[in-house]
Formats: sequence, structure tokens, C-alpha cells
Amino acid sequence: MTDAELLVDFLNTLDVEEAVDLLDEDPAWLAWLREHELPARDQPRRNRAEARVLRDQLRAVAQGEQRATTQFPLTLVLADGEARLGGEDALEQVLGAVARLAVRGELPRVKICPADDCRWAFYDTSRNSSRQWCSMAVCGNRAKARAHRARQAPGATSS
Repeated sequence: MTDAELLVDFLNTLDVEEAVDLLDEDPAWLAWLREHELPARDQPRRNRAEARVLRDQLRAVAQGEQRATTQFPLTLVLADGEARLGGEDALEQVLGAVARLAVRGELPRVKICPADDCRWAFYDTSRNSSRQWCSMAVCGNRAKARAHRARQAPGATSS
């Protein structure tokens, strides 16, 4: 799994459209960790609370805000002549992915869909990093249709 995939999957533990938050219950959070082959802590409830704080901060960053994650230290592992960002803990591994994306200048490509009923995280693979919607076929099309209807409405001014 790539760093971008891990980060986007972590951000999408909150599904606004379906009103599902995988961080609400221990079983869902532990299943997500297993699915991503990440270690679970002995205290999943405490870990879920920390994960929620980190996820909310990273979702804000993906929306263009500046945030500092000082309560989440980033571990630098030096072993066998190599350096690796992120420790053994699941949240440290997510932070390691964030740091590697930032170092490569790819973190701004992780975005949150602006549709209020979606808010899905995605990785912008467009050449000039200009993609706005998680899916042009769904959210982008809905936004364009709403804008078109608003322009066609009686009393709308055309320029």
C-alpha cells in the first residue's frame, strides 16, 4: 500500500455520505487496522480517541488549513543503515506516510471533496493537481447541474 493510499484510507474512516465513522466502535477500528495490516494497541478505545484527533487534524490539512500535530511525535527509526519515518504504532505509521508525502511535495494532492454531502478524501492524480471532486461523474456532475439550474432559474442574471 502506498503512503497516499494509507493516508486517504485513514481519512476516509469517516464517511459523511453514509454517516459512518469507523472510529466510533472498537470492533470497526480494529477491523480497519487488521485490513491495513497495522498493529493495534492494548487499549483500542484510547487509541481510537487519539486516531480521531489525528484524523480530524489531517482532514483539516487536506482542506488547505495549517495544523500542527504536536501531540503526535514522529519517530525516526535508524536500523541497518537506513532511516525510516514512522514507528511501529499504527498512528505513527500514518504520520510517517504523511511526512513522506510532504517531503516528496505530494501532500497537497491529498484533498477532501468539497461536496457537503460527500467530504470523501482522495488523491489528486491530475497532471497539474487541479482536481476538485472525488468523482467528476458523481459529485462534480451534481455541482455542475446545481449551478446550471441556478443560472436557468427565473430571475437569475446572466453575464
